[in-house]
Amino acid sequence: MIDRRSLFTMLLVPLAALGVPARAQDHNEANYDEAKVPVYSLPDPLVKNDGSPVKTAAGWPARRAEILALFEEHVYGRTPDAARAAKLPAKVTQTIPDFLDGKATLKEVTLTLGEGVDLHLMLVLPNQAAKPVPAFLGLNFRGNHSVHPDPRIALSTAWMRPDKDGNVVDNRSTEVSRGAAAGRWPLETIIGRGYALATIYYGDIDPDFDDGFENGVHAVFGKPDGPGAWGSIGAWAWGLSRGLDYLETDGEVDAKHVAVLGHSRLGKTSLWAGAQDQRFAIVISNDSGCGGAALSRRAFGERVGRINTSFPHWFCDRFLEYNGNEAALPVDSHELIALMAPRPVYVASAVEDEWADPKGEFLSAKHAGPVYALFGKTGVGIGEQPPVDSPAGDTVRYHVRTGKHDVTDFDWAQYLDFADRHFGRK
Repeated sequence: MIDRRSLFTMLLVPLAALGVPARAQDHNEANYDEAKVPVYSLPDPLVKNDGSPVKTAAGWPARRAEILALFEEHVYGRTPDAARAAKLPAKVTQTIPDFLDGKATLKEVTLTLGEGVDLHLMLVLPNQAAKPVPAFLGLNFRGNHSVHPDPRIALSTAWMRPDKDGNVVDNRSTEVSRGAAAGRWPLETIIGRGYALATIYYGDIDPDFDDGFENGVHAVFGKPDGPGAWGSIGAWAWGLSRGLDYLETDGEVDAKHVAVLGHSRLGKTSLWAGAQDQRFAIVISNDSGCGGAALSRRAFGERVGRINTSFPHWFCDRFLEYNGNEAALPVDSHELIALMAPRPVYVASAVEDEWADPKGEFLSAKHAGPVYALFGKTGVGIGEQPPVDSPAGDTVRYHVRTGKHDVTDFDWAQYLDFADRHFGRK
């Protein structure tokens, strides 16, 4: 039986080959022209489904539940009840007390789901800081061993993404990828500021390809009936919450002060994790773009039709209905950010990353402001996108930095300062 995702992809290829100017092709094209941004109106996060307004903080939880349900039904899919209830046994498999030349202790922890699915969490703790310490938790793209070149870190044996040339590194037999992503994880800086870092390889949770619910967490819990079945972003977000479950049991971590963060597709994931799991004290989106922090209705950069064609497994099948039809979405990304309220949230862009629509990311952060105002909190506090490398905002904060689609030292400096302020460390 062919599901709607597969059918959509199969139909698209022959149309392109024949040169047919089908509508499916049109909405796959990226738009980098502000003049082509359609006129749009945003759904009001403070108007309930029955049309009644939300005027106080006391009225927000009911409206929040409505918005969350709409994102489940139309964008990310609903996490199965069995997955929500799952508690994963945790086992510390290695402790390295002299990591980073004695500045830190590294723990490797295996969270066992069963059915051959293990999530491997790496936790790096500052040795000189008073415990418990606040922490950052995020997924990584290339295995925990890619975060730092120390040869004692266990090599991942899980599925790995191909590189830009289509090659897959067999991490079971080579050291080549050790520390390959270290530039995105400035461990010495994080540890030096008194924070722990926890990370899990996202491929442990769900391999990043359209596999029909046959691998990872999806294989364990199965595919729920209907077009609202959870996609890979939903599964990865679920894995972040399981990481937080473990941190709550580790006496060296202050689990009440954990910031969840992610870059690109994992930035979409951190937003969805923070929306569902209010235990995350701060939520950070780095260059998350379409399906993340950028307004879908702007149809700028990567559009809904393009992302659903390239990555049909990330979202629920119902999201396909909005290919070239973004205005029909009952929600948009400003409401995703509003789901964090009153918790602090940081949205970051890069000026050369037009694919992720920096202006649309800023507008989402801005238009979440009225929800934060219910709680007497200030959002970004400005009407126009700030200059490059000039962060703005209070409880909702935003910057667009110099450079491309990446996580840089500049980004981390802002996130650490943001956490210091909201965790009362400055």
